[in-house]
Amino acid sequence: MRTRYHAATSEPALVRWLLIGVTLAFLAIFLLLPLVTVFAQALAGGIRTYFAALTEGDALAAIRLTLITAFFAVLLNTLFGLAAAWAVTKFEFRGKNLLITLIDLPFSVSPVIAGLVFILLFGSRGWFGGWLSDHGIKIVFATPGLILATVFVTFPFVARELIPLMQAQGSDEEHAALTLGAGGWRTFWHVTLPNIRWGLLYGILLCNARAMGEFGAVSVVSGHIRGVSNTMPLHVEILYNDYKFAAAFAVASLLALLAFVTLGLKTLLEWHHGDELAALRGHR
Repeated sequence: MRTRYHAATSEPALVRWLLIGVTLAFLAIFLLLPLVTVFAQALAGGIRTYFAALTEGDALAAIRLTLITAFFAVLLNTLFGLAAAWAVTKFEFRGKNLLITLIDLPFSVSPVIAGLVFILLFGSRGWFGGWLSDHGIKIVFATPGLILATVFVTFPFVARELIPLMQAQGSDEEHAALTLGAGGWRTFWHVTLPNIRWGLLYGILLCNARAMGEFGAVSVVSGHIRGVSNTMPLHVEILYNDYKFAAAFAVASLLALLAFVTLGLKTLLEWHHGDELAALRGHR
């Protein structure tokens, strides 16, 4: 066995460098080059033009709406992820496998289809559209619709980070706390949550990154109303279609910067708590 392992991992230097070169070339062409192009185009008109594009009224509204949508999507998905992971890992019940399958559903459903579902449910001619209109409640083409669409697209992320981690940890500590007289909420806050906090934070970071960059589902339910229902990705599309390339790339660069912040936090988390996160991935 050791001989086979040694033979499989001791490739000639030429092969190793070729593989590394191919990997670096793909990263340069498909990742670094587009990012450099975005920032170069964003700054092509100068710093003043760059900041003018970001402080324009519709741009500020898009930035604010993106942050609001991402905040509520992450909050709701964190609550859902905790509840789903707790249910799947701590209880035995009929339909558990179905629940796990449904959690993964957004990974296989097109975001555009998800947006169309919300149109069919809450649009003016949808199942609940008449009732909502009669009561003055607006979901589609408004912030609630954007939040719902984003929640649907991103809700697997937190749950899928927590379920394998909680399965690996088992329930012995919770049972011990309950035996010693701790209640359910006290057990959760003082036993379960400290054990999963880094996995939870990792899932929140992934969920937030996906929420801020979502385009397909929110595009369908937004109505593309400038300054009202356009998030940053939608605002970039509108600016580009209007041939306002410098402004489009400026907003796109802000999205890229937010992605870098998320990536930096994710890397910092892995650096300080890599063992726990590696264990999380190893039990998937």
